[in-house]
Amino acid sequence: MRIILAGPRGFCAGVNMAIESLQKAIDLFGTPVYVYHEIVHNRWVVDDFRRKGAIFVNSLDEVPENAHLLYSAHGVSRAIRKQATKRRLKTIDATCPLVTKIHNEVAKYAKQGYTIILIGHEGHDEVVGTMGEAPGSIILTNPSEQIDKLEVPNPGKIAYITQTTLSSVDARRIIGVLRKRFPKIVGPPKESVCYATQNRQEAVRKLSLRVNMTLVIGSPNSSNSKRLAELAGSCWAEAHLVDGPDDIDLSWFSGDETILVTAGASAPEYVVQACVRLLQDKFNATVESKSICEENVKFLLPKELRTKNDSST
Repeated sequence: MRIILAGPRGFCAGVNMAIESLQKAIDLFGTPVYVYHEIVHNRWVVDDFRRKGAIFVNSLDEVPENAHLLYSAHGVSRAIRKQATKRRLKTIDATCPLVTKIHNEVAKYAKQGYTIILIGHEGHDEVVGTMGEAPGSIILTNPSEQIDKLEVPNPGKIAYITQTTLSSVDARRIIGVLRKRFPKIVGPPKESVCYATQNRQEAVRKLSLRVNMTLVIGSPNSSNSKRLAELAGSCWAEAHLVDGPDDIDLSWFSGDETILVTAGASAPEYVVQACVRLLQDKFNATVESKSICEENVKFLLPKELRTKNDSST
């Protein structure tokens, strides 16, 4: 068996920042530190922080007044921020800056009177937070929905944005259809599918052509991991999304395949390596790394956690 480790893979800058933020909050303020929703969509990361004393909540009613509350990487709505202020919570905003940019675009378009088409998956934490920036101005459309049935109040004044963790191919396809149907539609100056999502998808596109199977390491509630697995499955090879080594079924393998291993942007590298070690132990697999690009992006910690020694990035 031959294993190709795809690069880039695993943690992106936004996930790194959010995880570092929660760890530093625990170090500075002690436990419990409350987190609105999962800090990132990965079981291993969430379980690890639970053991350290973090408490993940889906309602601010679960958070005592004056407690420390950290917003997850996916962002929150304006209503949640107002509720946190009303309850006198000590908030720490670990929203990914790329999601914050989307929120700023929404606020700008809403202020200018646009109807905003949000391309994303209903119920995802990022989508819920984004829609909460201007709930009266946003229409959510799923990548699988038919754009020709979309109804808007004023076809001459429409804007679009996308969830950051979509398939970049799906996003471009839908944007193209929207532009044909609504010639005056406007959008952000840069594509809002994040750089890390695009890089991981591009690595799978290029490297999966050389393999018999792709293993995508990531939790099932991770949008970008699911998109990676869907993409890999469309590239003429078998693909599996696995949360960790216990999800790998050894009957998938004969022992002489070439396997591509990658990971979603919220999957820890130690889980990737545990999966690789399993295949090495069972099939004497060799391992080589193939990277299509380098990532050097780093985001500052939230201002509430910065010290005098923190450098700008």
